[in-house]
Amino acid sequence: MCSSESLSRRLYINDGWEFTESWTDDFGGVTADTEAHSGGGAAEDRDQDASIQSVRLPHTCRVTPYDYFDESIYQMVCGYRRVIEVPEAGVPDGKRVFLVVEAAGHSADVFVNGRLAGGHRCGYTAFEVELTEFLRPGENMLAIRVDSREQQNIPPFGYVMDYMTYGGLYRGVYLEVTGEARMKDVFVAPQVAVDEKLLEGWKGGSAREALGELRPGGEIRTGFILDAPERPGCSHAEDESARLFLRQQVFPYKREGSREPPVLEKEMSLAECSVEQTEIGGAPENKYSFTVSVGEVRLWDVDSPELYTVVTELFSRNGDGSPVILDRCTVTAGFRRSEFRADGYYLNGRRLQITGLNRHQSWPYVGYAMPESQQKLDADILKNELGVNAVRTSHYPQSQSFCRRCDELGLLVFTEIPGWQHIGNEIWKDQAVQNTRDMVVQYRNHPSVILWGVRINESLDDDDLYSRTNDIARELDDTRPTGGVRYLKKSSFLEDVYTYNDFLHDGSNAGCEKKRSVTSDMNKAYIISEYNGHMYPTKTFDSEAHMREHMLRHARVLNDSVAHGDIAGTFGWCMFDYNTHKDFGSGDRICYHGVMDMYRNPKLAASIYAAQQEEFPVLEISSTMDIGEHPASNPGKIYIVTNADEVRMYRGDEYLKSYFPGDSHYKHLAHGPILIDDYIGSRMGREEHFTEKQERDVKKILNHAAVYGYGSIPVSSLAAGVRLMLRYNMKPGDGYMLFNKYVGNWGGEASGYRFDAVKDGKVVKTIVKRPVQAVHLHAAPDHLTLTEGSSYDVASVRIEMRDQDENRLPFYMGSVTLKTRGPIEILGPETAQLRGGCGGTYVRTTGEPGEAALIMENEQAEDAICRFRIDRQDR
Repeated sequence: MCSSESLSRRLYINDGWEFTESWTDDFGGVTADTEAHSGGGAAEDRDQDASIQSVRLPHTCRVTPYDYFDESIYQMVCGYRRVIEVPEAGVPDGKRVFLVVEAAGHSADVFVNGRLAGGHRCGYTAFEVELTEFLRPGENMLAIRVDSREQQNIPPFGYVMDYMTYGGLYRGVYLEVTGEARMKDVFVAPQVAVDEKLLEGWKGGSAREALGELRPGGEIRTGFILDAPERPGCSHAEDESARLFLRQQVFPYKREGSREPPVLEKEMSLAECSVEQTEIGGAPENKYSFTVSVGEVRLWDVDSPELYTVVTELFSRNGDGSPVILDRCTVTAGFRRSEFRADGYYLNGRRLQITGLNRHQSWPYVGYAMPESQQKLDADILKNELGVNAVRTSHYPQSQSFCRRCDELGLLVFTEIPGWQHIGNEIWKDQAVQNTRDMVVQYRNHPSVILWGVRINESLDDDDLYSRTNDIARELDDTRPTGGVRYLKKSSFLEDVYTYNDFLHDGSNAGCEKKRSVTSDMNKAYIISEYNGHMYPTKTFDSEAHMREHMLRHARVLNDSVAHGDIAGTFGWCMFDYNTHKDFGSGDRICYHGVMDMYRNPKLAASIYAAQQEEFPVLEISSTMDIGEHPASNPGKIYIVTNADEVRMYRGDEYLKSYFPGDSHYKHLAHGPILIDDYIGSRMGREEHFTEKQERDVKKILNHAAVYGYGSIPVSSLAAGVRLMLRYNMKPGDGYMLFNKYVGNWGGEASGYRFDAVKDGKVVKTIVKRPVQAVHLHAAPDHLTLTEGSSYDVASVRIEMRDQDENRLPFYMGSVTLKTRGPIEILGPETAQLRGGCGGTYVRTTGEPGEAALIMENEQAEDAICRFRIDRQDR
């Protein structure tokens, strides 16, 4: 199996499956006389058993409710089967056929015509089974038994877990046809010349421009296992070296099919490669490697993710010298220098503060089972909506489609082996080591991956186990460091980077621990791998004050981690809310730990991440500005979150004040939250005919009261009050009257507020906050052209109830009726419940091209319609 996008011939077989929730040997065709089994009878079985369903992959073994369900709903031993057609002449001579299952939750056995062909004991990595000797001419029955029970003696099972594990064939399945000899476990490792300084010493400015000017020298080191049958009478390695050849071509990304010439083309015999014997699963294997110089290259970076396509072919020659392609592996590659040092993380020579979030691979209703488009969408949301530069795939390897999109976007990835706190017996540990091998081999060709997690998340020390996982990771990939997520300070440190879940911050103390208080080795890099999360669960329908504090807690950790100067980065917990076991969450089986809800609707905390980038404008206000939402009608602490150069605040059309990045108390963030401290502007001085000093003193008192209340007037404001009474004969009642007129407006007509975000002298975003006068449904599909390709496609539709100024209605709790027209169907219920003014749904293609629509109906608002086009792509 090549951890790449294409091989000699790849045929996805995601359609045409039959599924049962209760596996039986009869369903799989496993009989006492397996040789006589023809592979037929599936249609007859289905006619006799209504529980057998026709399904397409990716598939979840059980659709779940949104909330209030437990893990028993998906725990089962289920079965999948389909027919594979083989030409009447059989598998052609010199060809081999492999089945690749991208994921089966959580253990699987593969049967062909009733015979056991292979299996796998991890629900988060891909596996392959050679089918060549099992296939016969005509129809063949392929059946896969999938066990999703949590009682299995494999990671992550054995104790409680703070996430649902779901089940089924939840990623794709394909057949791979190669020649008699093939390249296995191909590793393409681009290198930048060691003498290139790159951005070392870079002091700021546009990293994208600086990167665009760099053209360092590059080379590619390629390694692979040669998988070929031995020929009698000669040494295997000598035999293959004499008759096999390699060709490698390097193209700019996705240009390999065009007429554009390759950046590099190199041809050699296998005898020119270095060869060494290695051992996989107790069997000796020949590992070949070679290095080619590419010349000047463009760098892969978070600010400029330049990619290349590397095509490596294995071939023999006919008698006339013409090539016979045996295998082809296509890898997406990027040239970059990624380093963890004692004081932080360095990418291409410059120190880069990692700002990331943790991601589970789950969705409402369908668990893990989503196609490529939704996997990619999460990467897009992380980079282009949340503005982060990194993601941790907690707590297991995730979809190749997700990681490929991270490659394309320039999103750094910290991936780790499956597990959650528990370490099992020796069999369990052996599987954890195997999981480490599979993870590294399958994901090491992604330039986005910068760190291997080789400890079970938050587990106790186990030097024997973690020596093994570190060793295998370093043996298989000498280009990346290892880390291991722990909640222990000063624990046994076998990895290269100390990765620690820091839940110190409780809202009243420091944002994070100091590095020296946690790590066992100050000379190695240190990362905060989780923070916040369970310390302050937050729902989209929580109070304004709760949402504000949630945002501020994320801001405090980000600010303080940067302030220390020797913390490489942070991964907040977490990207979005997720379903969990009864031992965790809010009683409804949901952990409300995300900066987004399960549909990927942002909470206020999402804005503090988005505000740290400069690619798109961000402006959020932490309040609806409705006086009735605030105790005693005092506005209280209201924050502006923005990445603008300036935010101009107006009450009605009256200009009040401009706010700037330097006004934030979070001095170590590029754009920290800014406290609004002036609700009066210059209007009071004009209308009340105050002197300049009188206006200044009155404003000081009233604005302080607006933010902190009358019960906490500081000494300086009390002194100002005494001056006002002595010099201007003002009375305390005057202050209350003026506060009500210019700040509280209690009993008067609400005028509303406007905020203009200004960047480079231009207004780039405006928010208006005023009383709700009209409501409407806002539906945001992630894409409108859906593609029927190797599988079905899904569109995510985020739904909000908004006011006339496009503000989400934070206390709206109504429902939306969903209807479809054309070749799409709804995933989940046909009613979308809006919680805190937001919710969502998903529509899936049904196999046919054409026009389609999703109609959303609500008793308070006009219908909203999303119109889709479904195209068919050659499979």
